[in-house]
Amino acid sequence: MDFEQLKAFVEVARNASFSRAAEKLFRTQPAISAQIRALEEDIGARLFDRTGGRVTLTGGGRLFLEYAEETLQARRNIVRALAEMARTPRGQLVVSANEATCLYILPQVFAHFKGKYPRVSVSIARHERSRTLEAVLSQEVDFGVTTQPVNDPRLTIVPVHKDEMVVIAAVGHPLTVKPTTQLASVAAYPLILPKQGRTRDAIDQMFAMGQLKPEISMELESNELIKRFAAAGVGIGFQARSNTVTEFAAGLLGVVELEDVRIARDLVLVYRKDKSLSRAAQAFIEIMHSSVGLQRNAAVS
Repeated sequence: MDFEQLKAFVEVARNASFSRAAEKLFRTQPAISAQIRALEEDIGARLFDRTGGRVTLTGGGRLFLEYAEETLQARRNIVRALAEMARTPRGQLVVSANEATCLYILPQVFAHFKGKYPRVSVSIARHERSRTLEAVLSQEVDFGVTTQPVNDPRLTIVPVHKDEMVVIAAVGHPLTVKPTTQLASVAAYPLILPKQGRTRDAIDQMFAMGQLKPEISMELESNELIKRFAAAGVGIGFQARSNTVTEFAAGLLGVVELEDVRIARDLVLVYRKDKSLSRAAQAFIEIMHSSVGLQRNAAVS
């Protein structure tokens, strides 16, 4: 039994799939299958039920998963403890966030962090909100960056960024004549909205409270698509202010503030309360504060 076999077992268990585990570990499916067979022979127990085209844990597999995760976590703790013997933070950090945060918030944070701590490897796992929280809880990632509210008592929550939604429209659109507008004026034009999610829920609630029934022209799953279609004049949409800085400065989008309502977007950094923070992790939290704060000031100015 070795750590590579344990990693393969845990990934197959988490994904209920040999092929997806192989993709995550950058291995071939036959190689993963061979590791699992060798592990089962070593411990003398079958870990997975492969009947009916599904991969499920056996009773022994569920018991073994608990110890395998503890063993891999112990290994990470040992590696971290040895790294902590050095003065300079080192090791690896994995951060999960959604598309917009990956595009508009994290690049500046990572650049700042890598400039100060080049020996720490930092990578991004792009997930939507629910998957980010799940990945943090399962310890697939070290940190998650997501929106409030987060109410899970197992998580530590660190506020890192305050933003608000603004109206976006093609340059020259009637709404962009003035820097502010009212929600009723927005409802008079076709809208491009997120297909689902917390932002969509907040927008729907905002119109419902104003007793307005807007015309929805398109429902899209990507912030980038919403911006592109709005810039093309298909309709108007909503975006976090920090998501529009580049396009507004380049004259590609008109950005208008709502004067009678406000949708807040508060980002938080989350991690498990029982997580032992390395010096690298502590440094990342500090830089997340300072870098995002600088970015917020730049957006406002």
